Amino acid sequence: MSCKPTAKVAVESKAETSSPADKANLEKENERMLRIRQKESKIKNYKGSNTRNFDLLHTKLFLSFDYDLKTVNGEAELSLKPYFYEKEILVLDAKEFDIHEVYLMGQGNRQDLSYSYNNKQIEIDLPHKTGAEDTLALHIAYTAFPERGNDIGTAAISDTKGLYFINPDSSESGKPVQIWTQGETEYTSKWYPTIDSPNERQTHDFYLRVPDKYISISNGLLVESKSHKDGTRTDHWKMNQAHAPYLSAIVVGEFASIEGESDSGIPLRYFVEPKYEAGARKVFEHTPEMVTFFSDLLQVPFPWQKYDQVVVRDFVSGAMENTTLSIFMEALNLNEREALDSEWDYIIAHELFHQWFGNYVTTESWANLTLNEAFADYSEYLWFEYKEGRDQADMHHFNAMEEYLDEAEEKQEDLIRYYYSHSDEMFDSHTYAKGGRVLHMLRNFLGDRAFFQGLKRYLLDNASQAVEIHHLRLAMEKVSGMDLNWFFNQWFLSSGHPELSIDWDYSDPDNIILKIKQLQDLADTPLFKIPFSVHIYKQGQAIEKKFVLDQAYQEFVLNNGPGTELALFDEYHTILAEKKTLRGPEFLEKQFHYAHSGLARVEALDSLTSTVKLPEGVEEMIGEALDDPFWVVRELALQRLAGITTGQSELYQIESKVLQMAEFDSSNTVKAAAIEVLAGINPGKYEQLIYRLINDPSYQVSGSALMIFMDMEGNLPKKKAVFERLESEENIRILAPLADYLTQSGQSEHMDWMHEKLAVLEGESLYYFIGYYGDYFASVESVPVEKAISNLGKLGGEHALPYVRLAAFQSLFGFIDDEGVLDLAKALLLSEKDEMVRQYQKYYLEPYLEEE
Repeated sequence: MSCKPTAKVAVESKAETSSPADKANLEKENERMLRIRQKESKIKNYKGSNTRNFDLLHTKLFLSFDYDLKTVNGEAELSLKPYFYEKEILVLDAKEFDIHEVYLMGQGNRQDLSYSYNNKQIEIDLPHKTGAEDTLALHIAYTAFPERGNDIGTAAISDTKGLYFINPDSSESGKPVQIWTQGETEYTSKWYPTIDSPNERQTHDFYLRVPDKYISISNGLLVESKSHKDGTRTDHWKMNQAHAPYLSAIVVGEFASIEGESDSGIPLRYFVEPKYEAGARKVFEHTPEMVTFFSDLLQVPFPWQKYDQVVVRDFVSGAMENTTLSIFMEALNLNEREALDSEWDYIIAHELFHQWFGNYVTTESWANLTLNEAFADYSEYLWFEYKEGRDQADMHHFNAMEEYLDEAEEKQEDLIRYYYSHSDEMFDSHTYAKGGRVLHMLRNFLGDRAFFQGLKRYLLDNASQAVEIHHLRLAMEKVSGMDLNWFFNQWFLSSGHPELSIDWDYSDPDNIILKIKQLQDLADTPLFKIPFSVHIYKQGQAIEKKFVLDQAYQEFVLNNGPGTELALFDEYHTILAEKKTLRGPEFLEKQFHYAHSGLARVEALDSLTSTVKLPEGVEEMIGEALDDPFWVVRELALQRLAGITTGQSELYQIESKVLQMAEFDSSNTVKAAAIEVLAGINPGKYEQLIYRLINDPSYQVSGSALMIFMDMEGNLPKKKAVFERLESEENIRILAPLADYLTQSGQSEHMDWMHEKLAVLEGESLYYFIGYYGDYFASVESVPVEKAISNLGKLGGEHALPYVRLAAFQSLFGFIDDEGVLDLAKALLLSEKDEMVRQYQKYYLEPYLEEE
């Protein structure tokens, strides 16, 4: 076979004998052709909103489930009509189905239809041209196979089955039998035929035939339950408000139900496994208050008939905001004591806010996904600001900003991006964390009154419709009267972020000059227009002055006047940017003492105490930090106490304060840190206190005390008694110290306890325990290791969570010299589908492969 050279190769060959001017022209032409090809590629790969050929009006489903085969038996009745143009062919999404029959219904007649099917879509031939005035009543009988033809998934959504059978044969002891769905992005069509697009909306009736011993949950309201003689029951769920197909959901299983309502009378229910019922009352206790808070803030009432929250096993994401029915991962299954340390308000707020942003108003395409997720992300800030104060909200905001900046080192994408390989790629820290930070900047620029009135306008103008980014801009412009193209162009429609160099000129202390440079690469990133604030502190009062940076280099005269103690640029870290500035110890000490922002005080204390040699006066500052109103400052101060050298009188004062904190601080996190400090000062002196705090109601405090106590020298009879008293616990904060104790003391007689705990733990708890489990069997003498290797191999090859598989794989290397373990590790590498896990596996295996 001959090969024709490309045009570029031919041109370059000719250029070898050409003049320098010709070569320059040819290089320009090559560059021009390259740009053309790049633009052509973009046009071909453009992913906008789906064309609406048909309008899906209503879906009626009759579903039953085969637990043995893990299939769905369904009959679907779809009511739909051409959207505008006349149509002769109808295309529906239906992934991995067996199609039994397709026909039109009407006036008592049945008209069978011909169709073709490619395992992804059904192409149905209509009997004649149909216009927008004609409504079709289509019937499809089918069997759905959710287990077939699945993609690997992504970090955000780890699987693509659409509908999941959990432990359907009851083979896993202690694990419930469940069915649940996850339709985002386009996986609802794995269990019923539909137009699987976010810019589609439908009402629906779901008739779910389930075993009598289980309950079913779905969108909308349960209007009827009918029992059958075979031990099953059909539940009729009616969703009479239109929403996108990807937000359809069902859950089937054995759950405890906790019922309540919002202040406005919206029915609220929480579903968990029966043994977690008491804990769920604590975990979800703020839901009624959240509904009221968000409704009042937006001035738009909760838009749906009811709101259910369900915790399931093996969920493929953190949570999913199905309309009227949010589904959460099993980490929210907490017992009553565990719930005391629950930190799940942020995800509960996130999914609830989606009921407005994402469900009531829905992105028209996955390219605009941040219109769903940025708002849900920012709701976390809004809730923390209201419930726990601005310092907590700002800390959450700052951590999200860091999350985005970390990702931005690897890639920088437009927030609204029409070019991607797969829709699931959109679920990244740009869409969530950056999107939320951009909304925070918009709020700070417009002011609260205009921002929240703009959100109300956006929701009401676009209620029950699909939106793109310009709908948000127009709503904000309508309310504020401002042109906001500049803001939306640089933050939503461009990639990157500012890189700022910040310098201060104090030559005239009454007229400080702020100098700012934008250092980002302007070839790929905009020159940003950045509204910002400077806070000037005088006699303990903060004066806010506002400016706008819109040049590559600008100087701003503060006109601060006499008596200025401190000037802070962007004190609350509102601006999404990388900032480079030099601040000496004197400046940071002032920042710690004067700043109203808890985040600024954390930043100052962290910078001053991160070095081995602490600046003079920092010991006193740490003592003051122990009384700070913000718990993060107190915790940081405790963490840095170990680096302090001080006199006995000062040490006594600090010890006395830390002792009070260990007993009575309002934050369990701070109490746990205080216990560690006391143990570091004098473990013998505080042994009885530490032993007593093992019984603290908070697992966080109890686990910290237990870890320290079991690490102390001696006390063997007491440690043995503690182990026997706590060995039935299943909380990882207790199990980790106990497992470490067994390993360090070499107690081979408790190997069955290690096996038992491995078998009952789930999720992150299992992930952490695997390391202790592997260490125990790899280091304790005379314990058989065959079962441990087998268990780790099974977890490494079969567990649903990638990070659990990786932890099991890593632990196998404690037995790498045992026969067959290296081959097992190689086999796990070959079978692993998650690319990130594979890369880590290759890294661990590489030295052993080189030896071969």
